[in-house]
Amino acid sequence: MDLFEQRGKQLQEANAPLAARIRPRTLEEFIGQEHLVGPESALRRAIESDRVPSLILWGPPGSGKTTLANVIAGLTSAHFEPISAVGSGVAQLRKSVADAKERLGLHNQRTILFIDEIHRFNKAQQDVILPHVENGAVTLIGATTENPSFEVIAPLLSRSRVFTLRQLTEEQVGTLIQRAMEIPERGLGHLQVDLDTDALEFLVNMCNGDARIALNTLEFAVDAARPNADGVRKVSLELVEDALQRRAMLYDKAGDQHYDVISAFIKSVRGSHPDGALYWLARMIEAGEDPLFIARRLVILAAEDIGLADPAALSIAVAAQQAVHFIGMPEGRIPLAEATVYLATCPKSNSAYAALDRAMADVRNTSNAPVPLHLRNAVTDLMRKEGYGKDYKYAHDYADHFVKQEYLPPTLKGRSYYQPSGQGAEQEIERRLSRWRNRKEPGQEM
Repeated sequence: MDLFEQRGKQLQEANAPLAARIRPRTLEEFIGQEHLVGPESALRRAIESDRVPSLILWGPPGSGKTTLANVIAGLTSAHFEPISAVGSGVAQLRKSVADAKERLGLHNQRTILFIDEIHRFNKAQQDVILPHVENGAVTLIGATTENPSFEVIAPLLSRSRVFTLRQLTEEQVGTLIQRAMEIPERGLGHLQVDLDTDALEFLVNMCNGDARIALNTLEFAVDAARPNADGVRKVSLELVEDALQRRAMLYDKAGDQHYDVISAFIKSVRGSHPDGALYWLARMIEAGEDPLFIARRLVILAAEDIGLADPAALSIAVAAQQAVHFIGMPEGRIPLAEATVYLATCPKSNSAYAALDRAMADVRNTSNAPVPLHLRNAVTDLMRKEGYGKDYKYAHDYADHFVKQEYLPPTLKGRSYYQPSGQGAEQEIERRLSRWRNRKEPGQEM
């Protein structure tokens, strides 16, 4: 590195956000993730012995993935090669691997290839790395906020260990904030910051465990605070609120949070818990989830989980979908809430859904028997001569518009697919079916 490059790096570090400037440089400075880097943990021992295997660091934003990678970089004798999947492509990967092979051959020095946001690499890009991880040319450390099971190709995943980082607690975020205000060179210690207690509590609560957001919001608030006569910068609750603007939402409309929150929403409605359902609905709305996606899930749920226990549920759900489509947001949240509460408080039954599954199992696992002749329409003389429609009983010609006759192929005679749950409106359906089952055959005494 020449003089100009060194000076450029110094300027870049000096102008970096607070969260980047005060990143821990040792495991002792690292806050949180004790289950991974505690004194007796396998990962810590691997780091301290400089025998780090290929690994994937998976966790929410601001939980310390990049920080942990940088700590490893400072402790390893291997060359540390960081690249970002956001701005790198196959050419960069091939060059990094070629350099790693040369380094290993000439200097017997291993290379740790750190790929931030590895989930942004497509399959072809990940395939480029695979053989070199397998033969030991590079040791891979990947960082991702997305589930590696879906975002990292299976062969690469099988050659790496996945370590899951947890969301930081409010206490841990508070510790990071206090440390940032005490560090003089890289932090805010030289500015004499006086952070109000209620401002600190608000900040750690609103950042949702994201240390990066907490620290960078703090820096913005401190920069906005005017020093008093003694040079002290008073940071009040109002100033922090203004700097943060709104709560940091842990939500990605294409990632795990999208699926996890909608799952919690559906299970809350299915479990007849309107308060839980409304909470998860609010989380999705606040995060900007597509309201029509929510409405579609309600329509599916109305048919699958409520069904004939309350036949009106499907109509309510479809009406909510149409209303959201018609009026848009933010007013569309009102019919979504109405439908959510209605469906959550309905009696529940999946009998129609389960009945169809049973019928489909027979369709798949038994021969496709021909339609019985009496159920076929005789639209030509030839069909009538062949017996189409013969002995078919027209239900409306009989008492209560019902008559007993066989509607299944002979091979499935007696099969029962639909079994009413006894919930809500299905109580009357069950009584009706029972009357029909006990009805005498035509010609017999009633």
